[in-house]
Amino acid sequence: MKEPHEMTFLDHLEALRWHLVRSAAVILVIAIVAFMNKEIVFDGIIMAPKNTDFLTYRVLCDLSARYNLDMCLDKVDFSVVNLNISGQFTTHMWIAFMAGFVLGFPYLIWEIWRFVKPALSAKEIKYSKGIVFFTSLLFMLGISFGYFIITPLSINFLGNYKVSEEIANSISMDSYINTVTVLSMSTGIVFELPMVVYFLSKLGVLTPAFMRQYRKHAMVLNLIIAALITPSPDITSQLMVAIPLFLLYEISIYVSKMVATERAKAVAV
Repeated sequence: MKEPHEMTFLDHLEALRWHLVRSAAVILVIAIVAFMNKEIVFDGIIMAPKNTDFLTYRVLCDLSARYNLDMCLDKVDFSVVNLNISGQFTTHMWIAFMAGFVLGFPYLIWEIWRFVKPALSAKEIKYSKGIVFFTSLLFMLGISFGYFIITPLSINFLGNYKVSEEIANSISMDSYINTVTVLSMSTGIVFELPMVVYFLSKLGVLTPAFMRQYRKHAMVLNLIIAALITPSPDITSQLMVAIPLFLLYEISIYVSKMVATERAKAVAV
């Protein structure tokens, strides 16, 4: 006879469905709010890195003037144009959905945690405290890093780059918005590295010794990634990206060490 608390596979699917439905509802509500406030979403956020008064440009210019550096980005010489008759409307809907997903991400993670939690032991729940908070925090930090650092550096370099003065840069709206959203979202995902390392360490796939052994390789890989996502040949811009990525790797080593220590204590007991 089946225990009262035991759930079949279909019961689990039904429970997961309602968690996802609630998450989708929250994302949809936020997306509708974003759709109704297009001036804030587009003029204040999406198109902001194109303007020379963007926060990142002002900070870099202040640092350049104060410490005699060459990091001032005070020229964004290109225009953004729409090439499709329905382009602005479909883009409006897509960006509204993206805003709903980003702002609703903490709730989505919370619902997934609520679905997984009943299958965990009391000890596993204890070790997983704060997982929703840290997963959401890392994602938001990654989004912010991509938006305020990587995106303006890339836009400034690529938007001002010319093979000839006879050719003016008129960037399609799709190309510009894809650059902003892809760079920001991909960095948000990359910043989840400590959480990925946490789970892989719990499964025994990763160890702190392994990560320390390949630290030099990770450093080289970080520099390559920094060079790829910051097209500017300026070494200062590349270091601004590489240093946070390296710090993220060091944090991941600490996370793996923490998991290994907990496992050693459990074995000792």
